[in-house]
Amino acid sequence: MKSRSLHLRQLPSAVDGRDDSRHSSIITPHSSLNSRTRILGIDPGLRITGFGVIDKLGSNLIYVTSGCIKTAASDDLASRLKTILDGLHEVIAGEQPDQVTIEKVFVNKNPQSTLLLGQARGTAMCAAVGRDLPVSEYTALQIKQAVVGNGHAAKEQVQAMVRRLLALAGDPSPDAADALACAICHAHGGQGLGKLATAGYRMKKGRLV
Repeated sequence: MKSRSLHLRQLPSAVDGRDDSRHSSIITPHSSLNSRTRILGIDPGLRITGFGVIDKLGSNLIYVTSGCIKTAASDDLASRLKTILDGLHEVIAGEQPDQVTIEKVFVNKNPQSTLLLGQARGTAMCAAVGRDLPVSEYTALQIKQAVVGNGHAAKEQVQAMVRRLLALAGDPSPDAADALACAICHAHGGQGLGKLATAGYRMKKGRLV
């Protein structure tokens, strides 16, 4: 039996001092319960696949859960892909998302690494379409632009802005933060920072303050 590691991380909300991460209101004070859309964001990777789930209610975003699916380096490729597939099936069954969004693969200097990343990404897409869920794709630049306002932002900036936009009491892991950022980008149509519901914030040097 091959090992499979699914790490689900639920962060406490910073709103009203509550400890319930699954129902924390954010960004704007008004929402319509009838317009709720649950979005699963996925940051694919062969070693670590991050996932993040948020609810969109009108112009509000609500953090639901996030975490990582980790594969064992000692396993063969097929087993590692199965770990990702099974882990995402578990997340989808448990959280019942309406839509899925995945970060697009990029081409790096190592063709083998690009190929492996593409296989992990294809597995993630299969997990979604196998459940008849619509899948949207965004580049890392689009995601960072939507969340941070800077398409070349560092991972630490993405973590900080995800924490702020979702009113979390702590930073999610880098992979989970990227998945949540992907979901946030999709929630606002893949638009830049100017399209986000950012009442009460202002821009300074390309970042929300």
